[in-house]
Amino acid sequence: MPEIKLGKLPDRKPVKIAITVSAALDKKLHSYVEAYRAAYSEDEKVGDQIPFMLEQFLDGDRGFAKARKEAEPAKDGPAAAASARTGPKRREPSTAS
Repeated sequence: MPEIKLGKLPDRKPVKIAITVSAALDKKLHSYVEAYRAAYSEDEKVGDQIPFMLEQFLDGDRGFAKARKEAEPAKDGPAAAASARTGPKRREPSTAS
């Protein structure tokens, strides 16, 4: 298989999630839609903005990012985790004359 710069594309199948929010959060979400409309002169629905809000929240959470990074080597098994901790193996210099 040839090596190319672009990695395999992730699963892009949308997943529908239904949630129930409090009346106070609903009011905040609609207020945010109004602020968005004022900033960009574009009318977007709350439901269309929520996925982007969630993604931005998760991407900005440093504790979550750290936890995910620490968990990644473990998913490939103990050898990968050990390699991730110690780094690549160095070649010993040749002693042959």
